[in-house]
Amino acid sequence: MKHLAAYLLLGLGGNTSPSAEDVKGVLSSVGIDADSDRLDKLIKELEGKDLQELISEGSQKLASVPSGGGGGGGAAAPAAGGAAGGAAAAEKEPEKEPEKEEESDEDMGFGLFD
Repeated sequence: MKHLAAYLLLGLGGNTSPSAEDVKGVLSSVGIDADSDRLDKLIKELEGKDLQELISEGSQKLASVPSGGGGGGGAAAPAAGGAAGGAAAAEKEPEKEPEKEEESDEDMGFGLFD
């Protein structure tokens, strides 16, 4: 993501075809080391492509992805089930074993405030 962000910043600055060295310069200006393999792959994939066109294509793809609405419904379902749903959930929980007590300071021969 850092490589892509630097690439996009260069594009916004007017550099229509940023090179790997340009991206490395942006990243090094804020103290980030560039990963040469990932950067080379990014440059190859974006070479000769218009950034604005890629962004608009990506926005269209994201618009078709369903989002939101699914997360809130799950919490309300157990409450609507009434007592029967709560009883079933209680049966499924395994018994908790009592926790072993840690050795006290007395066993070590000294106390924290002695």
